[in-house]
Amino acid sequence: MTLPPDLVRQDCSDCPIRHRAVCARCEPDELTRLEEMKFYRTYEAGQTVAWAGDQMDFVASVVSGAATLTQTMEDGRRQMVGLLLASDFVGRPGRSGASYDVVAVTDLVMCCFRKKPFEQMMVTTPHVAERLLEMTLDELDAAREWMLVLGRKTAREKIASLLAIFAHRDAVLGPKHTRTVQFELPLTREAMADYLGLTLETVSRQISALKREGIIVLQGKRSVVVPDLDVLMEQAGDDSDGGLLI
Repeated sequence: MTLPPDLVRQDCSDCPIRHRAVCARCEPDELTRLEEMKFYRTYEAGQTVAWAGDQMDFVASVVSGAATLTQTMEDGRRQMVGLLLASDFVGRPGRSGASYDVVAVTDLVMCCFRKKPFEQMMVTTPHVAERLLEMTLDELDAAREWMLVLGRKTAREKIASLLAIFAHRDAVLGPKHTRTVQFELPLTREAMADYLGLTLETVSRQISALKREGIIVLQGKRSVVVPDLDVLMEQAGDDSDGGLLI
């Protein structure tokens, strides 16, 4: 996959995920240090970023696209255990190997940092380590919430919950004072079924029901419009208080 020219020339200060990624609190001189250790990697949909146990000499932030974290059992059964979306962090400082299979589910662009220099920067620049800790704790909270989704919610609530996650993470706001949002669906229905522990038929049926009832509007293969985010949150079994979109 050819790297887009605008990303080849991308400065940290102009990065689209600059204020959400691990470098969010970096000062200009610290961004200069990151520039010296960074490089971009791109992957096509379906391409493996890393296999579990692989040695990783870099850590990275997802700039665009999505990837899955998957664990494989000894008998070959696989389970998707996580999603990586824009600004999410890939890899673990202090660990030499990948813990899960990481696979691009869309065309994926990652801003990578050579691991050793990044680990050294964490020591000399405490707020980089603090930001990574904050992101890790957010990831832990999300994993706990996902346990509720998988363990207690109905199929309809699971689908609505996943759509709400995408809406909060990658949405374009509609007109002011409305709760309308639009986003690109990063997963196929097959991948959604795998992640949610549902059949493909159930996923398709529930999405069709949400569309029929006007809770979502589908535009093309991947574009989703949510006319009222509060209504979607109700379908997910959650309220919208404390959400990221206001």
